[in-house]
Amino acid sequence: MKRFALLTTLVTAVLTLVLPFVGGGGPALGSASSATAVETGVPVFASPVARTATATVQIAVPGIDTIVSRAAQTAAYLKTDTEHLGQKPVPVPVVVAPPASPAPRTASGHRATPSAASGTAERRAAAAATGSACPGSAGGGGSAPGRTSGGGVAGTTSGDIQSFSAAYNAIRAANCLPSIPAGNFRYDGCMEQRLFWMAEDPSTDPMSAWGHLGSVRSDGVPSVGCDGNLAGGTGNSGATVAQKWWDSPPHRLSLYKPSYAGGTGGVCIYFAMTHGGIPNEPYSFTRAAARWGGC
Repeated sequence: MKRFALLTTLVTAVLTLVLPFVGGGGPALGSASSATAVETGVPVFASPVARTATATVQIAVPGIDTIVSRAAQTAAYLKTDTEHLGQKPVPVPVVVAPPASPAPRTASGHRATPSAASGTAERRAAAAATGSACPGSAGGGGSAPGRTSGGGVAGTTSGDIQSFSAAYNAIRAANCLPSIPAGNFRYDGCMEQRLFWMAEDPSTDPMSAWGHLGSVRSDGVPSVGCDGNLAGGTGNSGATVAQKWWDSPPHRLSLYKPSYAGGTGGVCIYFAMTHGGIPNEPYSFTRAAARWGGC
């Protein structure tokens, strides 16, 4: 009897120790409480991995529309007047009222009008005070050989220099300045040589090589020829560049010398003009140079 009671006691003790792990009230291995304990004690490796951003290099390639647009802009630029290529822009002077009598016409048919800040009003007043009239125009003159450069660029023609000289003297007369004798307009082969050098620059940019001594060509060919007042662009003639140089105050002082008080018999005006250029400039695209000097 005592043996049975002892056995019952042992069985009860074993059940008391084992039962919690079999299905009792303690925390099970798969229970929520157990999972929480594990999660809070170790890193959560299932979370999304943070990726480092990779920089992407993008190369802009112009589309066909952009290329066409740029070509159109270049074509439009070549058709515009580019009188002072490579030079600082100068202010356009204010034009004063023309004289009572019609101003003489240039070779191109345009009237030469006086400009402010040129001393024209003062010269007219001085002439009126002495009862004399302003000098008239002596007309144009000069001749040129019409050379062609080694690269096929057309040079100064007699028509170019005669158009220039007629307009030049008409402008002087309109501004009460004495004319230069018609025989004192001279073709200048040295200035033409420099214009040829500019026109034969193989660059498609008309600004390339343009400018006074010191400008450079895209192909590195050394500068040649002589310098002068410069003008260039599409559709220019000898007459139009004569007017443009008068309208530009710095060029007016250099080429017309309105304050010069000496006689003009010993003054010569030297001129050159080229037509076209390499690789794609048409004949109508001109470059011109002129200077005041002694005969």
